[in-house]
Amino acid sequence: MKLNQKALRAINNPVTRRRLMDVLGCTEFTISRYIQKNSDNLTKAAALQVIREVTGLSDPEILEQPPKTV
Repeated sequence: MKLNQKALRAINNPVTRRRLMDVLGCTEFTISRYIQKNSDNLTKAAALQVIREVTGLSDPEILEQPPKTV
């Protein structure tokens, strides 16, 4: 699963990156790389909790929706 562009833009700031560093146990460089590459690591439960708190968005507003199959 991946984050959508709205969520990626919302978390790409120093304060949020620091919070993600704390919960994921990695460096700011790593968090920046996760954001740039839209890493699955940003969808871990702890990271999603931070993203929900910071952005006020719900999971459907944060995560990319899979393409609908017909």
